[in-house]
Amino acid sequence: MADARASILAGIRAALRDRPPTPPVPRAYRRTGEASVELLAERVAHYRAAVHVVAEDGLGALLGDLLAGRVVVAPADLPWDVPGVTWLRDDPPLPLDRLDEADGVLTGCAVAIAPTGTIVLDAGAAQGRRALTLLPDYHVCVVRADQVAGSVPEALARLDPTRPLTFISGPSATSDIELDRVEGVHGPRTLVVVIVRGAT
Repeated sequence: MADARASILAGIRAALRDRPPTPPVPRAYRRTGEASVELLAERVAHYRAAVHVVAEDGLGALLGDLLAGRVVVAPADLPWDVPGVTWLRDDPPLPLDRLDEADGVLTGCAVAIAPTGTIVLDAGAAQGRRALTLLPDYHVCVVRADQVAGSVPEALARLDPTRPLTFISGPSATSDIELDRVEGVHGPRTLVVVIVRGAT
């Protein structure tokens, strides 16, 4: 077996021996753009997600309205504690069946991209592990104004490529061969994005 492996690798090395040098990749594309709360809200809504823009002092009341009476998963370091909610803290990590039974999840994000209406999670502060935002059917995501980027390159420059990155543009949706849209196949059917104006 070892001889076969060595033989295959030797063949690959031999085939690559005379490969041409890699040409430089043009990087002259636009790297920044409009990073406004208004543009992000417009583009997120385009993907059939619910959007709320709120001042920092109104965040608690809005989260209370959005989550009242629900059983909600919370990352272990979630900074918002809203009354009237049954919280399932992911500390220690909840089993998958508990996540699947929850009504929803509340998280923050790493960055949001205004021109594409995309929010990005990297399992960092207030986000928790990836499974938290895939199994519950209702995802409320809080975006601070200073997390809004004006382009994809600008957003990528803020992210650590070694972290598990999840890009979310609207509720989970896919289409079959007849182009019939089906929501909720790979994640929550309902996405609510709360943009906190002026928060840093």
